[in-house]
Amino acid sequence: MTGYFILFLLFFSIVNIYIGYNGWVWLKTTPLRNYKKTYIAIFLFLSLSYMIGRFTHLNFLSLIGSYWLAIFGYSLIILPLANILVLLLKKRGGFWIGTAVLIFFAGILGIGSYKAWSPVVMEYNIELQTEGEETEVKILFAADLHLGDVVGKNHLRRFVSIVHEQEPDLILLGGDIIEDYVDPYLARNMDDLMEQLAAPLGFYAAVGNHEYYGNQLHLIVQALEQSGVIVLMDETVNVNDLFYITGRKDRHDRGRAPISNLIRDLDPILPIVMLDHQPSEIAEANQQGVDLILSGHTHRGQVFPGNYVTARLFDNDYGHFQEGDFHSIVTSGFGTWGPPLRIGTRSEVTLLRVNLINALGLRIFFSKK
Repeated sequence: MTGYFILFLLFFSIVNIYIGYNGWVWLKTTPLRNYKKTYIAIFLFLSLSYMIGRFTHLNFLSLIGSYWLAIFGYSLIILPLANILVLLLKKRGGFWIGTAVLIFFAGILGIGSYKAWSPVVMEYNIELQTEGEETEVKILFAADLHLGDVVGKNHLRRFVSIVHEQEPDLILLGGDIIEDYVDPYLARNMDDLMEQLAAPLGFYAAVGNHEYYGNQLHLIVQALEQSGVIVLMDETVNVNDLFYITGRKDRHDRGRAPISNLIRDLDPILPIVMLDHQPSEIAEANQQGVDLILSGHTHRGQVFPGNYVTARLFDNDYGHFQEGDFHSIVTSGFGTWGPPLRIGTRSEVTLLRVNLINALGLRIFFSKK
């Protein structure tokens, strides 16, 4: 692990030097060229703010540093293209090319911030076959809130407002609710907001990979349950004899049970709704008889061109996939990881209108025909 960390620091340092050098070359073409020391000081502050913020849990440093990560990432694409263009033009037009790069970054930060902090509600209509009671259930599902130093109380307040506005019958969370450590969640009283959430059929959650990263899984689960969330760790509940909800441990958990073990003793007349943070076992869920699997994790790439990566990694990296009576829904997530930006995606909450259709009645109807 130490070796990987050293390699990361080396890579991070080299790229930042490359970014800083390009910035200085452009600055020399402007009236600000005499402020070299000021430029270096500001650049060092920006490039180091994320790491310092992560270790100190200073919210403003984490936020500034997260935005810098976006500049860092896009610089790997944009700056080489700008350098090639300058060379092709034989170093003429360097000022205007550099200015265009700055405008590009300003646009990324502005548009990306808006799409990250202004969530929308995505609606899906789902039919599940049952031999139990026929009814319609309104489920509000969200994943990847990433509550912590960057995604804080203000964004959680938006989530609470959406829930109150939609008035769902059931609330489900699909993991990565708290990012790594429970301390920011408690210190900023986010638990008080979470306690304001309730639904007639309950409030359930599964965990994701980020609940494991800080080695505080037990503390995070405890904090969520004290806020009124029932966390399902390879556990199943019967929801009013309408359907089952099974919540899985994350793939990072070596003790995670296979799907077959989790549903083996369930009454086959009721549909099975499964919460599985990473959409990596969709085919297995289908084969085992799960009716609806709800996932997150992918963020749909969060920032372009990350969506092309997630599309290749997962059978369903976003949206609604159906095969026969089986449904998979993957949300792009309510919060963000790393930079609080979304390019080509949008922060969202998923609203499911689930119609439970009596399969026994359908079989009788068709057999008479």
